[in-house]
Amino acid sequence: MKIERMKSNKFKTNEIAIFLTMPLKKETITMNALLPAVLRRGTNKYPNQVEIGKQLENMYGAFFNCGIDKTGDNCILKFYIETVCDKFLPIDENLTQKAMDLINEIIFNPLTVDEGFCKEYVEQEKENLKKKIESRKDNKSLYSLNRCIEEMFENEPYGIYKYGNLIDLQEIDEKELFDYYKKMVNESEIYIVINGVDADKVEIPDSLDNHSVVNIKENEPLPKQEERIVNEKADVTQGKLIIGMSTPNDNRFAVSLYNAVLGGGANSKLFQNVREKASLAYSAGSKYIRRKDAIFIVTGIELQNYDKTLKIIKEQIEDIKNGKVTDDEFDKAKQLIISSLNLIKESQEDMIAFNYDQRLYGENLTVDEYIDKLNKVSKEKVIEVGKEISINTIYYLEK
Repeated sequence: MKIERMKSNKFKTNEIAIFLTMPLKKETITMNALLPAVLRRGTNKYPNQVEIGKQLENMYGAFFNCGIDKTGDNCILKFYIETVCDKFLPIDENLTQKAMDLINEIIFNPLTVDEGFCKEYVEQEKENLKKKIESRKDNKSLYSLNRCIEEMFENEPYGIYKYGNLIDLQEIDEKELFDYYKKMVNESEIYIVINGVDADKVEIPDSLDNHSVVNIKENEPLPKQEERIVNEKADVTQGKLIIGMSTPNDNRFAVSLYNAVLGGGANSKLFQNVREKASLAYSAGSKYIRRKDAIFIVTGIELQNYDKTLKIIKEQIEDIKNGKVTDDEFDKAKQLIISSLNLIKESQEDMIAFNYDQRLYGENLTVDEYIDKLNKVSKEKVIEVGKEISINTIYYLEK
């Protein structure tokens, strides 16, 4: 277990986050997706959401949330609780400690019935998760991006859909889920972050203090392969063209700037040349998945514009390889990333997420140190890494 206290006078709230991290696995991802929803339903001390809600209200309207995510080849269960700083309370009390006690209760003392979770809660949350999985096609842009990731990483953990699958979901019952939960808690890496002016006033519960297992999955580079095309049909009025590219992992700061030049905003090559000048796309940009050394170009286009759009996108990639990056493009790309990094410092949750990601992968940079490293990257270095970036998968959702 790792504990980080981020003492700060910047905010009027204190925030506690607890992350449980484990390797991404197809056989456990559906249970992982179900667990946060079941855990938040009730504890042995507060057996339903009404009682948990009352406790939050008694804590001056504290806010609790939880969910699942994946980063690199790891699956993360995330739990957050936010409270008002003690100095703003009408009476003297350690509200942050109460928040720690409550979040600990929700995660580590769930309501149990006959050596299993509450059957009613599990069945209800299974139905909610079923609807979420079934509705994944409703957002065509997100669905297409996820499908390209699944195809590009089809033999890798990162290709697993984070909410699992319907076949496994159907088989889960309250006892199997509880047995898995106990195993997961014992084997996961637990990381606790306390952010705020009262960060040093919180004592860690004994049940957590003894936890020391580390089971983090290190990322492995994706093998180089020939360009692969995947077509999928759906009832769409707009085509979704997603291009997955493999990037080098030895200079991720330069790759970040490459991504910003290529498709990071309104001044990027994709936006200017595919959307504005050629009018081929409703949207055109790119996303850098740093922990998997991959860039995904994301476009929404008229169905008849596939060939033209793909051609112009490839021209932008080749232009960067050939050094056709202006000083203005490079400077604006750098400004874009630095502005987004500075925004992290304005949000407790974003600060916690940034620090957690840094600690998880052993980099330990502050936001300012990260910015400093970006500022040292030259335009020539961006062009150099561009020569190592190659298209892996082209995914097209069409009618």
